[in-house]
Amino acid sequence: MPTLNWIGKQAVVKHHKEVPFRLLEPAPELSCGAAQGRASGNLIVQGDNLHALKALLPRYAGQVKCIYIDPPYNTGNEGWVYNDNVSSPEIRKWLGEVVGKEGETLDRHDRWLCMMYPRLVLLKQFLREDGAIFISIDDNEVATLRLLMDEIFGAGNFVASVLWQKVYSPKNSARHLSEDHDYVLIYAANAGAWAPNLLPRTEEQNAAYKNPDNDPRGVWKTSDLSARNHYSAGTYPIICPSGRVIDGPPKGMYWRVSKERLDELDRDNRIWWGKDGNAIPQIKRFLHEVKDGRVPQTLWFYNEVGHTQEAKKELLELVDFASSDDVFITPKPTRLIQRILQIATDKDSLILDSFAGSGTTAHAVLKQNAEDGGSRRFILVEMEAGIAQNVTAERVKRVAQGYVNAKGQAVAGLGGGFQFCRLSAEPLFDANGQIRSDVSFAQLAEFVWFAEAGTGFTGTADSPLLGVHEGRAVYLLYNGILKDKSVAGGNVLTGAVFDALPPFAGPKVIYAAACRLSGARLAREGISFKQTPYALEV
Repeated sequence: MPTLNWIGKQAVVKHHKEVPFRLLEPAPELSCGAAQGRASGNLIVQGDNLHALKALLPRYAGQVKCIYIDPPYNTGNEGWVYNDNVSSPEIRKWLGEVVGKEGETLDRHDRWLCMMYPRLVLLKQFLREDGAIFISIDDNEVATLRLLMDEIFGAGNFVASVLWQKVYSPKNSARHLSEDHDYVLIYAANAGAWAPNLLPRTEEQNAAYKNPDNDPRGVWKTSDLSARNHYSAGTYPIICPSGRVIDGPPKGMYWRVSKERLDELDRDNRIWWGKDGNAIPQIKRFLHEVKDGRVPQTLWFYNEVGHTQEAKKELLELVDFASSDDVFITPKPTRLIQRILQIATDKDSLILDSFAGSGTTAHAVLKQNAEDGGSRRFILVEMEAGIAQNVTAERVKRVAQGYVNAKGQAVAGLGGGFQFCRLSAEPLFDANGQIRSDVSFAQLAEFVWFAEAGTGFTGTADSPLLGVHEGRAVYLLYNGILKDKSVAGGNVLTGAVFDALPPFAGPKVIYAAACRLSGARLAREGISFKQTPYALEV
């Protein structure tokens, strides 16, 4: 399989492992709606998305049904921090410390690839087995992105490259051709386990069904009885009800069904001979018997999923942000993201967008929920503090709670809310590798479960027994969960502490600060002891 190489690749291929785990710190003053459970509500996170994704993994790994990202297109004239300014500490580390002197003069495509690679590696870990990722991109990086995705997700998991018609009129200022489309690349976590939903049928499609013969089975439309595929029993003559004899199918074609099957269909009034009974027969297809939907296609036209001008209008109506038209050069319309949600999510799915920008993904989730009664949840990550607070969160807040538009009209809210979080300034582990003293049991429980199970923690974190994974119970003794913080008490595995744990008849793994049980006792009780923090190299 062809692979992509660039300056700095070796420095970033495993860099996601070096990124420290940080904690999510709620900001109630920027949150919206009633308090929701940490693992069940909507979430907006402000912070570098590489650090944010690493912080979110212990809670959401393996739980996301659909990822949508709209990364910088890398056109060469954008002021995004990962590119021209290179102000991200991680990028500086790659280009300066790791890549070396060469990194100071990297081509912008090298820089873009350095930025994208570790983020895509982390994003893959969030997907469910039946999940998929959708990525908006244009011609600047679509070729390199395909190779990047083939390497990280596997070429066999490529689903499609969608063309979205982003403008409704040609650009007369175009240097060569008017660029009227963007791409949406689709990769599945496992192509064998992922299947798209059917899209709702359109009124135009349903209007093609009529009932000229008042068939009690309802409206229908015809399909040809003849086809080019060879069928040995499909060359017979046909006698119409009018007496007209049709010697056989058109030259080079065959009847789709045998003479016996045709007679059977005719007796069931499933053959249409025309109003005068003299036409070449056709098969009647009843609307109530066809699929309740349409197969998604790879051409998405603006009249169905919106265009960039529509997206800008949506954004400017929802936020008081004078420069939003300059910052968000190519915002995405909610209808575009709704199309993705219709194809790739169930009504209770979790959706992740780690390049949140103006918050279109959250808007689309709330809108789709309102339209079909769903309970989808979203996770958004936006790096820039000003945008996260004044645009992303403010837009979602107004969409959820309602707002007054530019015409002074009240627009009802769609419902819902979100928790706003920032990333902790300090990592989970201090410079000496010890767990920070202010880390709560619930916070550490997420990391312990992720270290042990490799999936996000969905428990309640109110017991030392976190859950059972593959037949093995996972326990955590930390921060007084047994109401005893003494050295010989709740954080150290002693005989008395073990007797106080919720029982489990099977193998057990216990994370604790130390262990006082003998090897024989551990073996007898089926215990695998793991010492914190040293066993948490997740």
